[in-house]
Amino acid sequence: MNQKKAAAGLAAFSAGIFAAGLWYGNRTVGAASLEVRSPRLPEEFSGFTVAHVSDLHNAEFGKENARLLRQLRRSRPDVIAVTGDLIDSRRTNIRAALKFAAKAREIAPVLYVPGNHESRIAGYERLKKGLERLGIPVLHNKQLIWKKGGASIRFAGMADPDFLVNRGDCRAREDIAAEQLRAFPKDPRFTVLLSHRPELFPVYAAFGADLTLSGHAHGGQFRLPGIGGLFAPGQGILPKYTSGLYRLGNAQMAVSRGLGNSKFPLRLGNRPEIRVITLRRDG
Repeated sequence: MNQKKAAAGLAAFSAGIFAAGLWYGNRTVGAASLEVRSPRLPEEFSGFTVAHVSDLHNAEFGKENARLLRQLRRSRPDVIAVTGDLIDSRRTNIRAALKFAAKAREIAPVLYVPGNHESRIAGYERLKKGLERLGIPVLHNKQLIWKKGGASIRFAGMADPDFLVNRGDCRAREDIAAEQLRAFPKDPRFTVLLSHRPELFPVYAAFGADLTLSGHAHGGQFRLPGIGGLFAPGQGILPKYTSGLYRLGNAQMAVSRGLGNSKFPLRLGNRPEIRVITLRRDG
């Protein structure tokens, strides 16, 4: 009997630890630091900090996202870059998304590009106009020049190709993305591209983006030591781009594991995060 009680107690303790780990790994927010170096970055921007927010999916971390906003304040960013899926097309709450954006805007300037979930909702124009009323540039195939101390860099934003796919465009997403990027003017400045999908990295590199900020992969959903993420939309099983910094020639891409979940409700070994990216001039 004592052995049975001990086994039952151990099982209950283990279940409690597992449940606590799931809560911590899905309902708290970490801040992952990343340094990006480039000889093309103007000296005036060395030390410039970007807080990268992706894939919130209408999730709330604490009342009105208090825990997420606390992490953003701690990161002391020069700019907050939101790379899509601020809302979730299955449980869309535009009001909550705008409330979070308004509070984030009090911390630092915010830039935003839409993801594939925004492409699915009838209320995208309402979301877009609401963000613009808050003073948040919506970089839907647009760019913004950021000046500092006599120097400048470019932020370019590419709308997710599904805005056209969902309207009957039968071309591959790579072809749509390439066409969208060709429409941007040639510019010799250091370019930070905001684009939701990391699997299109070769297209971004061909465009000439020095640094691309992406999400969408949700960190591969389940992450295993030595393996990484197990599955990502647009990449399938054992995806290539899920978390951290990637290089292709002179191009670099920072991928956030993101914050919320969508179709699949749980993460494992894959805590929600913001990416705190510090730009450094190299050389």
